[in-house]
Amino acid sequence: MEISLTTGKKIPCPPGSSILESLKQAGIFLTSSCGGKGTCGKCKVIIKSGRAVSKSRLKLSHEEIGSGYVLACRTYPETDLLIDVPKESMLVVEGKVVTGKSKDLQELLRSTGAAMKPLTERTVLHLPPPTLDDNISDLERLRRGLLSRGMACLRVPFRFMPGLAKTMRKKDWEITLCTIHTEDCEEIIRIASGNRKSPRYGVAVDIGTTTIVVFLVDLTNGELVDIASTYNSQIRYGDDVITRIVHATEHNKLKELNGAVISDINNLLSIIRKTHHIDIESLDCFVVAGNTTMTHLFLGLDPSAIREEPYIPTANTFPLAFAGELDIRVNPDIPIYAFPCVASYVGGDIVSGVLATQLHKKHELSIFIDIGTNGEIVIGNSEWLVSAACSAGPCFEGSGIKCGMRATDGAVEGVKIDRETLDVEIKVIGDADTKPTGICGSGMIDAVAEMFLTGIIDQKGKLQKDVSGRVRDGGDGLEFVVYSGDAERADIVLAEPDIENIVRAKAAIYAGFSTILNEVGLTFNDVQKVYIAGGFGKFLDIEKAIMLGMLPELPKERFEYMGNTSVTGAYLCLLSRKLREEAEEVAKKMTYLELSVSRSFMNEYVSGLFIPHTDIDAFPGVKKLMER
Repeated sequence: MEISLTTGKKIPCPPGSSILESLKQAGIFLTSSCGGKGTCGKCKVIIKSGRAVSKSRLKLSHEEIGSGYVLACRTYPETDLLIDVPKESMLVVEGKVVTGKSKDLQELLRSTGAAMKPLTERTVLHLPPPTLDDNISDLERLRRGLLSRGMACLRVPFRFMPGLAKTMRKKDWEITLCTIHTEDCEEIIRIASGNRKSPRYGVAVDIGTTTIVVFLVDLTNGELVDIASTYNSQIRYGDDVITRIVHATEHNKLKELNGAVISDINNLLSIIRKTHHIDIESLDCFVVAGNTTMTHLFLGLDPSAIREEPYIPTANTFPLAFAGELDIRVNPDIPIYAFPCVASYVGGDIVSGVLATQLHKKHELSIFIDIGTNGEIVIGNSEWLVSAACSAGPCFEGSGIKCGMRATDGAVEGVKIDRETLDVEIKVIGDADTKPTGICGSGMIDAVAEMFLTGIIDQKGKLQKDVSGRVRDGGDGLEFVVYSGDAERADIVLAEPDIENIVRAKAAIYAGFSTILNEVGLTFNDVQKVYIAGGFGKFLDIEKAIMLGMLPELPKERFEYMGNTSVTGAYLCLLSRKLREEAEEVAKKMTYLELSVSRSFMNEYVSGLFIPHTDIDAFPGVKKLMER
């Protein structure tokens, strides 16, 4: 059988394959937050002609069903089909990723006080050619040369032996050694003919659940040469780490998920290299940061025990790997350093974030939070660090929300509701001509906070039908129309189940803060700084997040948006051995609090299931607005 798209493209459909599977095999990826279980309703397509069997119609309205909409993941063709794929169903490959500029990163490195000493080093040796009088072997000649440079501890790995004779003679006994510092001593990772002292580049990678970011860095001066980013292709197996762990283990697809992230990195690296005409031999090392599950999937490690009590990963610290072992398309001998993790749900990206903020060196009490598909929190100072992960769910990334999407072009990122007329004003990501296609996390927070302050929802998040004409009956109960569409675009709405999802997510984040502070005998009044990381934070309105009860009510100047701290920390680690040691000390120093088994957390969480909170006195500013 064959599936034809209205664009003219034709793809094969093997017997028993769903429309989603057939499209994926042809390189056409749809948003499928639930991993193809038919529960998220994101992979809608329209059947124009042909017959198919649909095994689920969840999240489809009566109007959509009547117009030929089906869920691609649960629909199986019986004949050749002609289908149309709506724009909102396509998996977007470009997103907005916030990163520091080169000069800012170099200044950050200087501010740490650490000398620029990259993980790898290159040394040029001029060896005397052999003679009848000086007739020692090539290996002995190399060792003698190392001894004369005070590098006698260097071990020559066997993998270099087969080509050693040719390498040493090719450029008249001039060779370049690339070495990496390990705990014991320096280790040779590459031997090249001639003087290859420069150019030298390193690669810093952030493997996010949603997004992958690659920095190309000049190791001679710390300059950020270029940035490339894309959505993590693993997203087609599910938005959250639990769904991906299930897919990798119960469906025996670990190799498939590993291959997806490796392919993403290879593609991004290829683009950067071609743009700047960079030879593979000029690349020296990789530093990779990601949460514990993402790091396991990147390294091809079994993640199954991460989701099962007592939640134990295969490893929290990782031996040095090499590009050839992981199928990264560069010189196979390039070393890959993965940031150490703390626990199953606090990973190397959080250790990297602490390193980037230098929280571990500050005397003042600070909070670090990375808001993404999960909410990871670190509270502490130079003396102690406590971490936890809140299972906030992926709603702020668009998953599980009827009209939800990520912070890309077309997403509603800001919402204001007139206090008198209740008219809605929206702000859309993109240029002036960009039309809204959905709502992202910051827009959701704005909308719910504004709806609360105008009485459109009550403290429990329930819509009040008689307050605004924008509240109407929908397929999932009452819904609020954020944006009225036209013949080409559907309305953008927030339904009551969406609002419940948002309230649960904000409650989990606030409960995480409260629980940790209670455990250490402190309060929000003791907190002097709150660092907010992650792509989501760029569009976040702090005041609206406080009104909603997601963030504590502190003076606005105490909040600081830090951007993508995961890749920033990887950049620092790439350029400084001292900072690499600091990262490892941070991971060892951090105490992990498992919130999933904490009765205190559950009590705090339940208290947060109101807007802004059952303890309204914790939000005096919001209380005044409510009274007004």
